[in-house]
Amino acid sequence: MTELSAQTNSPYIHRDISWLSFNHRVLQEAKDPGVPLFERIKFIAIYSNNLNEFFRVRVASLRNLYRVGKKTKRELEYEPKAVLREILKIVERHQIELERIMEKEIIPQLHQHGINLLRRLDLNEEQKEFVQAYFNQFMLPYVQPVLLIKNKVRPFLNNAQLYMSVLMKDKENPNGPDWYAIVKVPSDHLPRFLSLPSPGHQHDLIMLDDVVRFSLSEMFPGYEITDTYSIKLTRDAELYIDDEFSGDLISKIRNSLIRRQVGPPSRFVYDRQMPEKLLNFLCETFGLEKKIDLIAEGRYHNNFDFFKFPDFGMNHLKYPPMPPLSYKPLEEAENFFEALSKDEHLLNYPYHSYESVVRFFEEAARDPKVTHIKIIQYRVARKSRIMDALKKAVKRGKQVFAFIEIKARFDEEANLAWGEELQKAGINVRYSFPGLKVHAKIALIRRLEKGKSRIFCYMSTGNFHEDTARIYSDLGFFTTDTRITKEAARLFSFLETMKVPTHQFEHLLVGQFNLRKSLIQKVQREIQHAKAGEQARILLKLNSLQDREMIEWLYKASQAGVQVQLIIRGICSLVPGLPGISENIEAISIVDRFLEHARVFLFHNKGEEEIYLSSADWMVRNLRHRIETAFPVYNPQFKKTIKDLLQIQLSDNVKARIIDAEQSNPYREDGGDLPIRSQIETYYYFKRLS
Repeated sequence: MTELSAQTNSPYIHRDISWLSFNHRVLQEAKDPGVPLFERIKFIAIYSNNLNEFFRVRVASLRNLYRVGKKTKRELEYEPKAVLREILKIVERHQIELERIMEKEIIPQLHQHGINLLRRLDLNEEQKEFVQAYFNQFMLPYVQPVLLIKNKVRPFLNNAQLYMSVLMKDKENPNGPDWYAIVKVPSDHLPRFLSLPSPGHQHDLIMLDDVVRFSLSEMFPGYEITDTYSIKLTRDAELYIDDEFSGDLISKIRNSLIRRQVGPPSRFVYDRQMPEKLLNFLCETFGLEKKIDLIAEGRYHNNFDFFKFPDFGMNHLKYPPMPPLSYKPLEEAENFFEALSKDEHLLNYPYHSYESVVRFFEEAARDPKVTHIKIIQYRVARKSRIMDALKKAVKRGKQVFAFIEIKARFDEEANLAWGEELQKAGINVRYSFPGLKVHAKIALIRRLEKGKSRIFCYMSTGNFHEDTARIYSDLGFFTTDTRITKEAARLFSFLETMKVPTHQFEHLLVGQFNLRKSLIQKVQREIQHAKAGEQARILLKLNSLQDREMIEWLYKASQAGVQVQLIIRGICSLVPGLPGISENIEAISIVDRFLEHARVFLFHNKGEEEIYLSSADWMVRNLRHRIETAFPVYNPQFKKTIKDLLQIQLSDNVKARIIDAEQSNPYREDGGDLPIRSQIETYYYFKRLS
């Protein structure tokens, strides 16, 4: 769905349509026969989890826009109703593809390995007895059967909870009207996949949904069960804080988190085999609009439960291990801060172990020469050695400051809990700014050396999160370069005092200060060089590219002759390769076993290349409504390393897809005989260096 910008008449793909194209790339991994079987199942779960959040956030927002007045709609650059219709059409197409992958490929392959996903009619007598006993012993308290009666108080459907809608006849009046009921499938209390007594070396499983189906007659003894159809309702996840600038923002967020689970519907999923009469009754009962609230799927929903699909120890059906590589200069250093003082250090997770970052804080906590620790936390692991180190540091008399962003979506509650815990430990905690999110990834440590203060800085493209560091590909950088550390300290001073810095940022690019302006200037400089007949090049690696102004500048760069190469994991609203508009722009996306999360900006600058690593995507929210950082790479060796990594990704002909106007995600093939899978190549690149 390509739009034309109202201001510039340039092509632009709506961000939500582009996001669906990204999620289809995830589904492609589930379809790829070269991906190990259990990994294909995991990609089904990732696809489903992504889609669930998408409907709770983005589609919920579109529905709200669809319902507002005509004046508000006129201010938009798109028609919400048209976008909603396109979304529903695309999602339904993807769901049909997902069901085909499951039924025609994954389930038969599981069967080949002795794993059998059975339905209730497939059970033998021993298994029937087992299922009945399991239902009576474990499930009965949770199923909550409810008879639906027209014009009576509607039952409340929990967010993203599975239910079985039941079509029945009264046994005493079999020719009378249909009766309807719903029954909860208690997957929030019990495993979705139940192992059954199995013959020989087989592994028989049944889904909890079918255990409910098997036992329905006991719940409605006076009725004859005609058929059953699964349903699910997801709810709007927006917090809807009316005014962040007045009152207690923390209290407002707490109250909004409570309301999130009872918010308005954002999606009602139903089995597409459901009779129209039953669907109409459910829509009337739960107050749903058929045109914008309904999504038809197959027999089973909540495929994100496949994250917990049992593997029965069959590790040969998973990716071969890629154990993180030890970064020896820091992990084996006898004196950690001396090692940081001598050299800068660039690490790439999850190829490198995250131990160096954890040790940065643990060493600071016990080093008597360390006086201050400062950190920005956007997302935090549930069990965090970094947070434990901060608490220990305070006990040892160090001053610790933590800025915690409590508006990090779906991590609000966890971040509030961490904030309280850190405050109780004596840490100086500062929370979100009204109207802004703080998304920068920086930590500072102040240490006294020979009576003088020295600042050690760690900056990254990813969060201080020990768990995601195992699966998110990010770049982290340790430095004592005063050009960087002084400006990082200046940023922390702003976060602590809310006083605007008196000195400008000259080396760091910081959101709300110079980030957007500086990026535009760097693009403009490449345009000037191209017009002067000089070589000009821009290479961007991003999660998302959506900001219309930045896209317009990239179009202008292409038209001036600048070579623009894009590596975009997710949203790409820019349309590459259009004659006269973007013929000098190429864009690829890489989806593989690790989530590509690093942001890298490279500007040719007449051979004096500038490279920045950043927390910021080129989206409106990042460049206008967040505190972000982009930090320069001055070290020549690190510049070479980053360029090598980018070139490896640009050479990928296994997992790279071409981003085009059709959003069709064709795999990139260069015709070469040598397959290059960038994540594997990157791992061995660092292994050779270690």
